[in-house]
Amino acid sequence: GAVVYCTGRSVRGSPATPNRSETIDETAETIDAAGSTAHAVRVDHADEEQVAALFERVRREQQRLHILVNDIWGGEDLTEFGKTFWEASLDKGFRMLRQAIDTHIITSRYGAPLLLESGGGLIVEVTDGNSFGYRGNLFYDLVKSSVIRLAFGMAYELRRRNVTAVAITPGFLRSEEMLAKF
Repeated sequence: GAVVYCTGRSVRGSPATPNRSETIDETAETIDAAGSTAHAVRVDHADEEQVAALFERVRREQQRLHILVNDIWGGEDLTEFGKTFWEASLDKGFRMLRQAIDTHIITSRYGAPLLLESGGGLIVEVTDGNSFGYRGNLFYDLVKSSVIRLAFGMAYELRRRNVTAVAITPGFLRSEEMLAKF
């Protein structure tokens, strides 16, 4: 019965990731087929204006927001496992940080006010790993640890406002990317 806004950069006819054909349109269709209502909305979560417009649309169409799930990644082609921080590409590492941390901050920054206006809700930060163990590459490790810390910091700031922030680590997702690799 939920109304879900599926967001991302890949839409039918215009995939954003090389060699990946999956789109937010397909995700929305899967949700619709399961009995809920979904809207596919092309949004680059690194672009503040696009994210602000997304939440204005949700406010206009739904008047509220109860759950915000931040599962923004796109670092598959940027991760350089097996390379030390002094060997890894700074360009790739910094792009990964922007794609997988900045996007979470921007999206939460614009989504939280609508959660607060709605009287409460939940922010879910999706990451990988639940320990302080090293994750095999400095930039990858920074991203995944930072997402946990983002949830912690947001939970602290929201603690008296009826909005909860959590980080979850579902393990390997049965995504098209994982199926192709394994």
